[in-house]
Amino acid sequence: MSEESKYYMDEHVPKAVTTGLRRRGIDVLTTQEANLLAASDEAHLALANREERVVFTQDADFLRLHAEGVPHAGIVYAHQQTRIGAIVRGLVLIFRILEPQDMRNHVEFL
Repeated sequence: MSEESKYYMDEHVPKAVTTGLRRRGIDVLTTQEANLLAASDEAHLALANREERVVFTQDADFLRLHAEGVPHAGIVYAHQQTRIGAIVRGLVLIFRILEPQDMRNHVEFL
């Protein structure tokens, strides 16, 4: 892989997901670290797009923004009931297989 994806964690993602990815050497930025707590979904998507980060979310509103054609560096979506281990494994797999350009304006479902 020539380039590595970077992730942006939506506000309500469990901290264990971020920890699991960082332990595997994956670059992750959280909404808290970006000082965007309580910001709009559009603001989160815009920041992630500027920084070329794939958004991981469990908020279906991001799927609506994608459907409306809002540009983004990629979105990975999982239902609220998805277990943390399954989320981490899925995000690691996407990180290993897909390059950033593969994720541009694309949604992956876990």
